[in-house]
Amino acid sequence: MLKPILLLSAACMFVLSPALVNGAQDNAAAPGPSHTGASNPVKPTPDSLAKAKGLYQIDCAMCHGDNGSGQTDLAKSMSLNMPDFTSAKSMTGKADGDLFDIIRNGKDKMPPEAAGRANDNMVWNLIIYIRKMATSQ
Repeated sequence: MLKPILLLSAACMFVLSPALVNGAQDNAAAPGPSHTGASNPVKPTPDSLAKAKGLYQIDCAMCHGDNGSGQTDLAKSMSLNMPDFTSAKSMTGKADGDLFDIIRNGKDKMPPEAAGRANDNMVWNLIIYIRKMATSQ
């Protein structure tokens, strides 16, 4: 009597588990609301910019470079065409909201910055930090 119950339970788990896993993956991969063209709503503080710099060093510098030039060995080895954050010209025409969407959702080979790693305010501060790279030259 116990064997049929265990067999039925195992069969149910086998049938239902892919649906549960795929549903969780679909929700995790869904992009958030678009911020296309939006302006940056946060006012930076020295502390928020220091945290943004730390986030940049951990999550961005590997490909974009410590100074934001985009000239890294990893970027070259992956044949990536990185924007030069140190050039005001390369950042012209890029709205903060567009940058937010790229950071949050990823683009091409760039992975998304998950909300669990950086909340929206941190991403907005990261954009301010990146834009300051062009003005500090």
